[in-house]
Amino acid sequence: MLGSTHGTLTTDSRRARVIACGEQPSPVVHGRPADVDDLDVSGRPLYAEVPDLDRFFRPESVAVVGASDAEGRPNTGITRQLIAWAERVGARLHPVHPTRQSVFGIPCSPSLADLPEQIDLAVLLVGDPLPVIGELAEAKVKFAVAFASGFAETGAEGAAAQAHLAAAVRRAGLRLLGPNTNLNAFEKFRDDLDGPAIALITQSGHQGRPVFAMQELGVRLSHWAPTGNEADLETADFISYFSEQPEIGAIACYVEGLKDGRSFLLAADRAARRKVPVVAVKVGRTETGARTAASHTGKLTGADTVVDAAMRQYGVIRVDGLDELQDTAALLARARAPRAEGVVVYSISGGTGAHFADLATAAGLPLPSLSAPKQAELHQWIPEYLSVTNPVDNGGHPVGDWRGRKIIDAILADPEVGVLICPITGPFPPMSDKLAQDLVDAAEQTDKLVCVVWGSPVGTEAAYRETLLGSSKVATFRTFANCITAVRAYLDHHRFVAAYRSPFDEAPRTPSPSFRKTQALIRPGQQLSEHAAKQLLRAYGIRVPREQLVTSAAAAVRAASLVGYPVVMKASGAQIAHKTELGLVKIGLTSASQVRDAYRELTDIARYEGISLDGVLVCQMVERGVEMVVGVTHDQLFGPTVTVGLGGVLVEVLRDATVRVPPFGEDQARGMLGELRGRALLEGVRGGPPVDVDALIEVVMRVQRMALELGDDIAELDINPLMVLPRGQGAVALDALVVCR
Repeated sequence: MLGSTHGTLTTDSRRARVIACGEQPSPVVHGRPADVDDLDVSGRPLYAEVPDLDRFFRPESVAVVGASDAEGRPNTGITRQLIAWAERVGARLHPVHPTRQSVFGIPCSPSLADLPEQIDLAVLLVGDPLPVIGELAEAKVKFAVAFASGFAETGAEGAAAQAHLAAAVRRAGLRLLGPNTNLNAFEKFRDDLDGPAIALITQSGHQGRPVFAMQELGVRLSHWAPTGNEADLETADFISYFSEQPEIGAIACYVEGLKDGRSFLLAADRAARRKVPVVAVKVGRTETGARTAASHTGKLTGADTVVDAAMRQYGVIRVDGLDELQDTAALLARARAPRAEGVVVYSISGGTGAHFADLATAAGLPLPSLSAPKQAELHQWIPEYLSVTNPVDNGGHPVGDWRGRKIIDAILADPEVGVLICPITGPFPPMSDKLAQDLVDAAEQTDKLVCVVWGSPVGTEAAYRETLLGSSKVATFRTFANCITAVRAYLDHHRFVAAYRSPFDEAPRTPSPSFRKTQALIRPGQQLSEHAAKQLLRAYGIRVPREQLVTSAAAAVRAASLVGYPVVMKASGAQIAHKTELGLVKIGLTSASQVRDAYRELTDIARYEGISLDGVLVCQMVERGVEMVVGVTHDQLFGPTVTVGLGGVLVEVLRDATVRVPPFGEDQARGMLGELRGRALLEGVRGGPPVDVDALIEVVMRVQRMALELGDDIAELDINPLMVLPRGQGAVALDALVVCR
């Protein structure tokens, strides 16, 4: 599903131009006109209303348009299922069909206009739902579901038909699920399970089946939203709604494409504010952005890289498999916040413990060594020759008697321990039965997380099916990998929400003075020269070297004396993307004769290559720092994005970069640096001094302001290299490239 223009530009003109030029804003925030305070400086919404979906999931009245009880008809089976569902939720169901008197013994109305009451939800069992939308509007129906296919999933013609349907729905003032959806919202949910529930959102109904089936393992599900093509209601709407429901402990999503980038961010922000975990499978990791980028930045960030970064920014936990989705969502829904972050691995086998500990440590789980007093306590019940440092190896026999529970309780009593994981690779009754019971009993009496990995491929053992799955306090997994993934997500989520501050609260709403300074520099559809690009940076307070633009060899010599030797000379022109490859950069020039020769050589190369120059730059030579790249690119779904990475001539070889979607705070900017493989360079290596990280962060934040204010004017911005100098000396943009939209 392609991102809509609504995702990248939510106003008829950018917010900054609205204010600067006195135009009247005309954006819409989820179906209602936006107030001025709802928009950031780029004109994108800072707030999204939560749709009231109570009457969708629990309607009082339901109309089934196209209902049937004729044998062999597809609509007959659907009608039968809807009748059963309506009975379960206490809704009055009204069949609608122009030629039938009754359906399954229920009186049938010939049209929506003939229904005896106002309808909350209309289910459309018709091939073309568009003609029915007007009738729904006249009947003041709140919600509708369209199962029909043949829309955007079929190509351009279907996409046009879906656009017409979406427009009709907006005019009608109702909310539509679908088209190309299914009956998952009307499944039979178990009502005998307690505890926090999982709410499920899927764009493919079949992909939600494993999560739905977890009810048979005792995990409660409360809702299933099969969003289909999302002509109207989208994934973001359901995330926002589910985040507000007190019974929901986690939201599990299967996403094929996001309809609107900003809506998704606002929904994820709402979930983060309310500390509701969102776990998502997002397909498309192998897709790359379909773009021709002049800048290094544009080549570093494909579409999925941006989606991944956006999810990470707002605490959405991205997993790869449906098995990971179900296990991670179940753990996050049911486990309370950790008392401590330390993880202890407890096993009857030294080999099992060592194997699990290796995998857990590699995944980043904290496995602290237990204190000497705690180890001495454990050795009361565990032989001295066995290691109890962490992992704890009990040797097997203590689990068969009273010692087993003592060991578990002692580990859980350690204030540094927040999670106990017991991997059981296979059943060994009766001791494994007692171990499972001891773990369950301990979990019932502690507020710490107890996890068990039951590795038996059979899965029919009583210790697993009855003891472990019979407890909502023990998190039970079938594989090491899924346990580690879920526990890491659990710790990461609670750490994230504890420190979360919404960037939308602090997002700029009015343009800075820098914005007005730069308007004369923008050249729509053109690439700026390096000289003009640096003027743009200077307007936003980003430091550039001392330099002069000259058009003669004599002027170059004069400029060099003013700038100060040694100097760098570079050809400057709007057509030049990468000067080094063309030989259009000369460095380390220390005399007037070298400057004169360099000027002639640069202009000769440009003439030979057919490159038009606006002059030659004579620049201060800046050394002794770490070369970084900071840039802006435009993502189809999310709009302007900011990238930071290791820079210089090897930027595309190293490809060590990370990205964020504005708005974001300084903490996120610092987090970007922590994600770089080469981050140690910033701290100083081989005796080198640490660099001015604070100055680098300031540049990132200023570039973000440029992205917000100029993002719809600039297709790409590339500062490479940004020389980050030793601590306290700042950062200097040695080169810059800007491509205007």
